[in-house]
Amino acid sequence: MSLKLKGTVALVTGASSGIGHATARSLARLGAVVVLVARRKDRLDALVGEIVNAGGKAFAIALDITDRASAEAAVQQTIAQFGRLDILINNAGVMIIGPVVENEIEDWERMIALNQRALLYMTKAALPHLQAAAKRETRRVADIVNISSYAGRVASPNFAVYNMTKFGVNGFTEALRQELGGSHVRVGVLEPGAVNTELNDNHQGAMRAEIDSFFASIEALDAEDIADGVAYMVTRPRHAAIGELWIMPTEQAQKA
Repeated sequence: MSLKLKGTVALVTGASSGIGHATARSLARLGAVVVLVARRKDRLDALVGEIVNAGGKAFAIALDITDRASAEAAVQQTIAQFGRLDILINNAGVMIIGPVVENEIEDWERMIALNQRALLYMTKAALPHLQAAAKRETRRVADIVNISSYAGRVASPNFAVYNMTKFGVNGFTEALRQELGGSHVRVGVLEPGAVNTELNDNHQGAMRAEIDSFFASIEALDAEDIADGVAYMVTRPRHAAIGELWIMPTEQAQKA
């Protein structure tokens, strides 16, 4: 594989599992130094070892980015360690579904904190460094990719607050894309459909049965499918920007 990202530094949130884990490996294979951010240090350390053993370079930062100071520290540590930041992948997220009348407000607050506020904290802290990277060699372009969801496009019963968080991510991404286009900081949103990840593990009872039934009815995506999409977005030539990428299981797309 061509090392299209050699000389760059990429920061991936939610890197301890699922899409973030797969994306970090993919970007490392393309030559990027990958900064892994999540709460579970043991998993991050294991992924660093895997990337290093494969000939790549990675650095783990274990903290909770729903805390503003911690999110800012993740970016500061990246700059202190490597002197630059070229790519930000805002992947960390949580999904807790169920009827609004039955949901716990604490679950809503958890989704808003991670799916929206943490993304805002990371983006705000990273922007000056991404703008600086867009003026430098090797690429003279920088990237933000926000991982949203099909639920950021289509609202469904039992997904109300998750829908709200992901519709918000889509709106923020599009507005920021328009603000930053002239600076060659590309901003794009990737909207996965059904993916086999830990995102589905927060449910029990009727909601878990509904999720399991749906996944049994289709051939769901793997995290690597989404990582391929992220890699495609950030390896376009400088003059090309992918503002939105929608990746669905074929059978789900036919029903959408």
